[in-house]
Amino acid sequence: MDGGDKALPAPTLWNIPNLLTLARVALIPVLVMLAYWPVAFGFQNLLVAGIFLIAAITDWFDGYLARAWNQTSAFGRFLDPVADKLMVAAALVVLVQWHPNVFMVIAAIVIISREITISALREWMAEIGKRANVAVSSIGKWKTTAQMAAITVLLLRDPRLDWPGYILLYVAVGLTLWSMIIYLKAAWPYLKQSD
Repeated sequence: MDGGDKALPAPTLWNIPNLLTLARVALIPVLVMLAYWPVAFGFQNLLVAGIFLIAAITDWFDGYLARAWNQTSAFGRFLDPVADKLMVAAALVVLVQWHPNVFMVIAAIVIISREITISALREWMAEIGKRANVAVSSIGKWKTTAQMAAITVLLLRDPRLDWPGYILLYVAVGLTLWSMIIYLKAAWPYLKQSD
């Protein structure tokens, strides 16, 4: 074997991309604790929004590093989407209490319901060996970007930013429904088959 043909080392469980993903999970209780801190302080909302934004940035960064450094792993592929969904769901629950109106409740229900539906769909498609048919699409990535931006803006609790935040949130809701339809359409030929 030629000395120049060195194989890249196998990714370890505790690599930087996976640690970033775990950090995103660890930020969830920090975000919730700060959101409900009993003594209000001047930059509380800025801190809560900043924590969510940091989590959103690590979502992009961990995947990029995993691919760039050839550190993709089964653990990372499992945990990354779970971390995203947990962070978004936690932030939406906070926002429903902070903005107790029908528009926020509908958006939260649609987004969380879609995530549960698509997670179940992907699990079922994996069982029948068709997981690739419901892989993440570009619409799904745009949906995630719109969600992260909208939630960050709304966590600031600045009345001047409420309308832009709601507009972004409903762009995310539209993309959420659109991406769900795309995934369900891809899975439909298998869903309608008899056992």
